[in-house]
Amino acid sequence: MTSILNKEFLLVKFPIFFPILYISVLYTFPNFETQLVFITILLLAETHFGATWPFFLSKVNYPHILKNKISLIYVPAILALLCLIGFFLIKSLFLLIFFAANVFHVTRQSFGITNLYTKDLIEKKNYINVIYLFNSAFFLIAFFRFYIPLIKTQNLLALNLLVIFSMLCFFVYFIYKFKFSENFFTMVTGVLIFYPVCFVDNPVHAIIMGVTMHYSQYLFLTNKVLKERNKNELLKSSGISIFKNKFLITIVIYSLVMSILSIFGKHETAILSNLIIIPITGQMLHFYLDSQLWKFSESHNRDNILKYLTIKT
Repeated sequence: MTSILNKEFLLVKFPIFFPILYISVLYTFPNFETQLVFITILLLAETHFGATWPFFLSKVNYPHILKNKISLIYVPAILALLCLIGFFLIKSLFLLIFFAANVFHVTRQSFGITNLYTKDLIEKKNYINVIYLFNSAFFLIAFFRFYIPLIKTQNLLALNLLVIFSMLCFFVYFIYKFKFSENFFTMVTGVLIFYPVCFVDNPVHAIIMGVTMHYSQYLFLTNKVLKERNKNELLKSSGISIFKNKFLITIVIYSLVMSILSIFGKHETAILSNLIIIPITGQMLHFYLDSQLWKFSESHNRDNILKYLTIKT
């Protein structure tokens, strides 16, 4: 196993620091729960959603977007409209669909990262299968805890013991079969992302706590691709360049606006509380656009994204 003290390992393959920090703050300072959620959304969640736009609207994509107007212009517009209709007419069902899309999107990224780093086909297949298995189970657990509460508080100890035992069985088996490597940690990350659904009381933490690892992965990889694309175009001056930092500027502004709008979700005034549909719609567009941008069966995406992911940094 190569050195684990590198950025790619700590931010992509096994960014376990983020949920550990989150859970430490949550249970050490429970009175600051709201502030913790807001700071996490501001620094990681919405920045990661915001990263979609400079990534998507990069000039290298313009011909591809115009060539695929239906999938890259019309479908996103229809999706945004459906989000508005769903939120105001069938809110409970819409939020369930939103959570399902979230789980599927995160799982697909875990699949992609495993596929990127794991070269042995049998090892890769095993890791991907177990990621899908546990994330499907965690979706069902979340459904029966927070939507149809059949899993009660008194059942949580037994549930966690069962889940932890199951994970350990798979982990020990994989170490025995495929040895201990960075690929193993990448698989563990994909498995653990939604584990918080088994013990948190607030569903917000189930969505955010472990998914901080997903945010970290996405921000690192999109930044890496954009940096490699623009390497030859960066200004040579030693001063601060707006062009050089436009990715950071974009996601900071997007995150700030969307995080503030998210705060209004719990506001007593209906008009203000409904503003949360704006960041939710942005998130749904992120789920969809990423499914198109990271589809490596498309030659455009292989030439403008995949080839940069294999460059060592």
